[in-house]
Amino acid sequence: MKKSKLTLVFVIALACFVPQIASSQANPGAKAETSESKAAQTASKTTSRKATEPIQLAADAPASYVVVKGDTLWDISGRFLKEPWRWPEIWNMNRDQIKDPHWIYPGDIIKLSFDAYGNPRLSFGSGGSLGGDDSRLQPRVRVDTLAQAIPSIPSRVITPFLSLPLVIEEGALANAPRIISAEDERVVIGAGNIAYALGLQQSQGVKWQIYRPGKVLKGEEGEILGYEANYLGEAKVLRFGETSTIEILRSTQEINRGDRLTPTMDTAVPSYSPRPPSKIIAGTVISVLNGVDTGAQYSIVALNLGKREGLEVGHVLATLRKGATVSAEDPIGQANKWTTTSTDGGTQSSGSVKLPDERNGLVFVFRVFEKVSYALVMSTRRPIELGDIVQTP
Repeated sequence: MKKSKLTLVFVIALACFVPQIASSQANPGAKAETSESKAAQTASKTTSRKATEPIQLAADAPASYVVVKGDTLWDISGRFLKEPWRWPEIWNMNRDQIKDPHWIYPGDIIKLSFDAYGNPRLSFGSGGSLGGDDSRLQPRVRVDTLAQAIPSIPSRVITPFLSLPLVIEEGALANAPRIISAEDERVVIGAGNIAYALGLQQSQGVKWQIYRPGKVLKGEEGEILGYEANYLGEAKVLRFGETSTIEILRSTQEINRGDRLTPTMDTAVPSYSPRPPSKIIAGTVISVLNGVDTGAQYSIVALNLGKREGLEVGHVLATLRKGATVSAEDPIGQANKWTTTSTDGGTQSSGSVKLPDERNGLVFVFRVFEKVSYALVMSTRRPIELGDIVQTP
């Protein structure tokens, strides 16, 4: 009787398995895989392997560390881990705490320990705001906590870009206040210079940011993702009027007649812990801010990924330099061709080969629009270039 039951269970399992085989062989007219889908699959496999790898500590990881003013979450995690973006994995936090951890402050003591399986763990020691189990039950009063909390990344680098209309619709800058002249009839204006502007409203305050219409941001197959606005600097209004007098307080590049102004808004620096996306995301670098073609550490880059792809503030993406396609000719000039199997089962020859994509660095996403996002380059071995790949690390 027991044997017949086992046979019945096996038959049922086999019956459930057969349709899956059939469905995988169905739809012979489906479109062939695109290069993007193949890249995503490769990234998926890489990420799956990565997720199973144990966390590696930095060679000189301390047993404890006292947080000081000026630290960032990235700096602190880099003291303990070889891969700073894996910081949330060794804290016992829920998803909301990981996304918005306003709980690390100067003076807090962070301790490194290990669980029963030898996995590293970070916790607060004496003096920490969330200490051990006892300290969680003891309320502590903090004044202006959001201002004192440790940010995720260097705030001085990204603050000017948190309130700017970095991605705008076509023609959105046409009616913005603009610079029409400068003292001494200067053509190029910089920090410390006096300039004159039209359209400034006193009700919008005395602090303004200066920007200039930038290039068109395009995605795959020429899709227009938006229009870029390049940040140029900051100004203070000295006198309001039909023509207002302004002083340039800061300039990141040359300011000219016709450049636009927007009111400066106080915007909190995001304090999201660095973390990888929860799914496989892959895209490319489509712009490096300030009109250059390459970026280094702490450069700001635009990505052809946004909310519609599931990108969020705090996501960390790996950057990869696309492998070039090179000639396979041998040193004496004769083609070194080989035979490969084609998609139809036949053979095909090739005289060139694509080099593998090479991991280059990491970027931290700090602002996300519907189709575009902006990220800070946290580390890079070689300059970031337009067209470089970004994907889930």
